Amino acid sequence: MTTPPVSRVVVLDQPLPAPLPTHRVEVRRITIAPNFAAGLHVHNGPVFGNIESGSAIYQIEGHPSSVLGPGAVFYEPSGVRIARFDAGPEGVTFLGYFLLPEGLDADITFPDA
Repeated sequence: MTTPPVSRVVVLDQPLPAPLPTHRVEVRRITIAPNFAAGLHVHNGPVFGNIESGSAIYQIEGHPSSVLGPGAVFYEPSGVRIARFDAGPEGVTFLGYFLLPEGLDADITFPDA
């Protein structure tokens, strides 16, 4: 039996809480220094991402944390408090995919705890 030349595997199938009129997707490569804690933050739109290298501790407020390594995917819902996205000891580089309706730019806020 031979291995097929192409493999397609669903790694995340995330329903959105409401229909989103997406006009564009902005993709950013983001690098965080080793052991840096990004801090509590909130995005103004949904963000999907995948880890390219290194690791991060990811936690939505009120939910358990998880460690994301290379190849892992994640979802940060719009308007939800992200308690942790802390780089591991080797730092982390990931691609963030920001779904944006017309006239909106990606934004992040750092509320007081």
